[in-house]
Amino acid sequence: MKKSFFLLLSVITFAVNSQQILPERKRARVIDEILEDRFNNLLPDLMDKTDIDMWVVISREYNEDPVLRTMLPSTWLNARRRTILIFYRNKPKNTIEKLAVARYNVGDNIESAWNKEEEPNQWARLIQLIEERNPTKIGLNYSKDHNIADGLDKTDYDEFMKNLPKKLHKKVVSAEQLAVGWIETRTEREMVIFNQLVDVTHDIIAEAFSEKVITAGITTTTEVEWWMRQKVTDLGLETWFHPTVDVQRTSNELVGHLYSFSGRPNDMVILPGDLLHCDFGITYLRLNTDCQELACVLQPEEKTAPKFLVDALKDGNKVQDFLTSNMITGRTGNEILAKALQDAKKEGLRPAIYTHPLGLYGHSAGTTIGMWDAQGGVMKDDGENYPLNPNTVYAIELNTMVTIPEWKRDIRIMLEEAGFYAENGFRYVNGRQTELLLIPRVKSHQGN
Repeated sequence: MKKSFFLLLSVITFAVNSQQILPERKRARVIDEILEDRFNNLLPDLMDKTDIDMWVVISREYNEDPVLRTMLPSTWLNARRRTILIFYRNKPKNTIEKLAVARYNVGDNIESAWNKEEEPNQWARLIQLIEERNPTKIGLNYSKDHNIADGLDKTDYDEFMKNLPKKLHKKVVSAEQLAVGWIETRTEREMVIFNQLVDVTHDIIAEAFSEKVITAGITTTTEVEWWMRQKVTDLGLETWFHPTVDVQRTSNELVGHLYSFSGRPNDMVILPGDLLHCDFGITYLRLNTDCQELACVLQPEEKTAPKFLVDALKDGNKVQDFLTSNMITGRTGNEILAKALQDAKKEGLRPAIYTHPLGLYGHSAGTTIGMWDAQGGVMKDDGENYPLNPNTVYAIELNTMVTIPEWKRDIRIMLEEAGFYAENGFRYVNGRQTELLLIPRVKSHQGN
């Protein structure tokens, strides 16, 4: 943990404008250092808060628990055979043991605690380790309300309970609160990195929505999507979903929200006057971004975007403000949603809010604030009762409908930006869009 993170960033293979992309070996070092910090400093606190002193995480190769995937060292791309991890928290002694019932250490952080030559049965060894520590509670990853906390498969659960002595069965509890806390909580160092990820995401969108990529009357929406996908690959990064680009213009009608993500016409030629929208995210250093931005394709005589589109974007920003001002520690997603929608509608806006946790997964675990098809609130099994916690990141995803008299129709201003909720309130991870991107960028020319 003493190694200089910023020194690592000086070794690069690619750069996107001001941000540098680390080569694989340097990425691995950063990932493992972050894991060490999370295991030694974050995990004990989470176990104390959730009152679980032993956490058992069980997975088999190629069928990994979503939580276990986030705990593997950089050189492990999958679990191996059956991988069993034990985290034992002794609060009075202020210690945490990180053990693997596996033939080898799981990286530098988790020590092997199974010698197969001494005890051939993996389950028997697991039970020995449990009985030696005599925990008060044994947390397992099963959950009705949070899919990411429900990674223990039925076979492994049945085997665990069959081998666990009956007298210990009453100690077994769901580890869902601990699992969600592990997935949703960001450390200080992760947030330094997250800012850079979102900056890279913004830079790629800015280039995609420019004359470098788009020639009005020629370039299609599908071509822009694949350009973005290829750009990510060329940078040595990944994307966790295929990018989408859609068009709103004076000659078409407003369709359902799902249109922006499914059922759009392919290869729609981009024309002057169009309002472009994209949905795009990348994966880097085990974190994920999710961003939606807008661009205006200028008419030949235009130097700025039409005022009606500029004002429409401002309405979208207002909805963002109503949402983020209602993000208060302890409120559930449904409570935040209801108050934000109420406040926005009082101002004459027509909003829809569908904000989700963001971090180790794109659609991550934590507080769900609406869904595009559940504006009355999400059901319990979608995390409705889970409160907002500090040190968590969200995709501030929403839209508002705006009437455009000049187009004789309604349009939908769809926005999405990464936001960080901390002890002292909310901030955007790397800013937000407050001005439309212009295609082409306006240039000043000298002479007559």
